[in-house]
Amino acid sequence: MHHLLDFVSPEERYSVADYKKQAKKAIKEILQKEKVPIVVGGTGLYVDSLIYEIEYPNIEFNEDYRKELENRAKEEGLEALYKQAEKIDGEATRKISPNDQKRILRILEIYHATKKTKTQQEIESRKKPVEYDYQVYGLKWDREALYERINKRVDLMIERGLIEEVQEILKRHQNFPTAMQGLGYKEVVQYLEGKFTKEEMIEKLKMETRRYAKRQMTWFHKNKQTIWLDGEASQEENTKIIMENYKEKF
Repeated sequence: MHHLLDFVSPEERYSVADYKKQAKKAIKEILQKEKVPIVVGGTGLYVDSLIYEIEYPNIEFNEDYRKELENRAKEEGLEALYKQAEKIDGEATRKISPNDQKRILRILEIYHATKKTKTQQEIESRKKPVEYDYQVYGLKWDREALYERINKRVDLMIERGLIEEVQEILKRHQNFPTAMQGLGYKEVVQYLEGKFTKEEMIEKLKMETRRYAKRQMTWFHKNKQTIWLDGEASQEENTKIIMENYKEKF
């Protein structure tokens, strides 16, 4: 049984704090059924909030400041905002791409709202003891093989109706503050707005997905707790590694 899938309206703003609260609730429910919860996903910030008990305060969203930053990104270029964020919180900017507008804006918004850097917030929030003994596994792929899989996946997403899905969301909803920041959706929106041809949009989506995968690998390689499995090995081989590690711990 899957949890936390297709349960948030596109019009809702969804934060790390929201995810952590609902993920922990789901974990408790699964454990009560004497099952083993498996958390699957690739967004390092969200995963870390859960496995390290990092508390990200629910900072009140300032619509005017967000619009100001978005306008500056269009007029001055995202590089200018990245440099501003770098001066405020060099540690946080080293962990993200200069093209990652969502996280660049978040660094600036946190400092604007709290007068503390995102890094300071994280240090202060790690004081809470970790509730569960998480085991963290990652799939390691040969880069060329991984990129080939990504390219095929994007083609399959288009074939299975990604463009039509985004069109339907645009018809039904007026505002989608978090949903349309997701990889895939924003590229299709740009295509529908006439900024790219279909072919250009597909290539852009493949490129951005490859970049995202690279950032994921960098993020989780910094996590010394991660046990790496061979993405091209058989299920039986990787299961054996998982079970051996499980026995060592318990």
